[in-house]
Amino acid sequence: MEFRCRLGTPGGDIIEGIYVADSESRLRKELEEKGLYVLSLQRRSGLPGLALPWSPRRRVSRQEFLVFNQELATLLKAGMPLVQSLDILRQRIANSTFKAVLDDVYDKVKSGTSLSDAFTAHIGLFPAVYPASLMAGERSGSLDSVIRRYVVYEKVIGTVRRRTISALIYPAILVALMVALVGIIVIRVVPAFAGFYATFDRELPLSTRIIVSVSNAFVANLWLIGLAVAGGVAAAALWLRQPGQRARADHVLLGLPWVGATIRKFATSQLTRTLATLLGGGIPLVNALEIAGGAMTNRYLGGELREVTRRVREGESFAAALRARGVFPDVAVKMVEVGESTGALQEMLNSLADFYDEEIETEVGRFVTLIEPVILVIMGIVIAAVVLALYMPLFELSSLAGG
Repeated sequence: MEFRCRLGTPGGDIIEGIYVADSESRLRKELEEKGLYVLSLQRRSGLPGLALPWSPRRRVSRQEFLVFNQELATLLKAGMPLVQSLDILRQRIANSTFKAVLDDVYDKVKSGTSLSDAFTAHIGLFPAVYPASLMAGERSGSLDSVIRRYVVYEKVIGTVRRRTISALIYPAILVALMVALVGIIVIRVVPAFAGFYATFDRELPLSTRIIVSVSNAFVANLWLIGLAVAGGVAAAALWLRQPGQRARADHVLLGLPWVGATIRKFATSQLTRTLATLLGGGIPLVNALEIAGGAMTNRYLGGELREVTRRVREGESFAAALRARGVFPDVAVKMVEVGESTGALQEMLNSLADFYDEEIETEVGRFVTLIEPVILVIMGIVIAAVVLALYMPLFELSSLAGG
C-alpha cells in the first residue's frame, strides 16, 4: 500500500513523499524509529480497506537508478556542485516517476536539505541502504566515493541475481512447454478421439476411459478452473500483503529441502555485503544492522536480525548475537567472529559475501544440470502415456481385424 506522508525532521524541516508499507501502523512505527515526526499520513490510492494485488505502483528500475548514480558520482568527482549536478541529471530522465522524484529532491537540496534526507522522503521507491550511504558520504565529505561504492554493491548484487534467474529460465521453459503440450492434448486432441470412440460397440481400455473422463471434466469446467486459479493467486497475493504473513511465508521457504539452504545463503550474502558497504561508508555497526535488516528480501531473517541488533546495542558482540539466534550459517558466524577479533570486520564481510555468491552459483548450476534431464524424462513419460492411452483402442481394433 502507498501512503502520502507529510513529515517533520528533528532539524525542523518539513518533507513530503510517497511511502510503501504493509499497513499504516507499521509505516508510522518505521518513520518514528527514524526520528521523523508524522504530521499527516493518507492512503494514496484504492478503496478503503482494499488493496488489490494488481494495483499499479510507481516504479524506478534498478538499471535506471544505477545509471543515475554513476553519472552523479562522475559529475561530483569532476568538481560540479551537487545542486547543478542534480539539475542536469533530472532533465535527462525519461521515466516520469523517477523525474518527479528527482525534481522533488532537487528542490529540497536547493532549499538546504541534505541529499540523504531528500531521498529518505521517497524511501519506498529506493533501497534503504541508499540514503544511509548518502548520509555516510555527507558526514565524511566523500559523497562521490560513497556513491561509487554503492554502485559497485548494486552491480554485484544484481549480477548474482541475474545469474541465478538465467540459470533457472531453461528449466522453467521446459516445464511450461510440458504443461502447454499436455493442455493442448487434453483440450483439443482427446475430445476428437472421444467422439470417434463413441461409435465403438465395445468397452474402451481403462487408461483410455480415464484420459477421456479427465478431458471431459476439464473442458466442461474450463472457465471455472481458470477462475479458481486466478482467485487462488489473488488470495495468496492478498494474504502475503497482510502484516507478518510475508515473514511466515519466508520462514516456510527456509525449511524447504535444498531451496531453503540456497535462500539462506543468498540472504546471508546480501546481509554481509550490505553491512560491508555501510561500514565502509562510516556507518556505526548498530545503525548498519538496522538498515541492513530493513533491506533484506527475506522478511523472517530481517526480523531475526532486528533481535541481533538489539543484543549488539546492549553490548553483546555481533558474532555472539548471531550465534544466539541460530538462523544464520555457522560459517558466517565464525568468519564474523574472526573479523571482530582482528578488527577487519568489513573485509571479512566482503569475503563472506564473495564466498556465498560462488556457492550459490555452483549449487544453482548443479541443480540445473540435474533437473533438465529429469524434466525431459518426465515430459516424455507423460506425453507417451497420454498418446498410448489414446491409441490403445485402435491397437486392439487392428489386432481384432487382423485376427
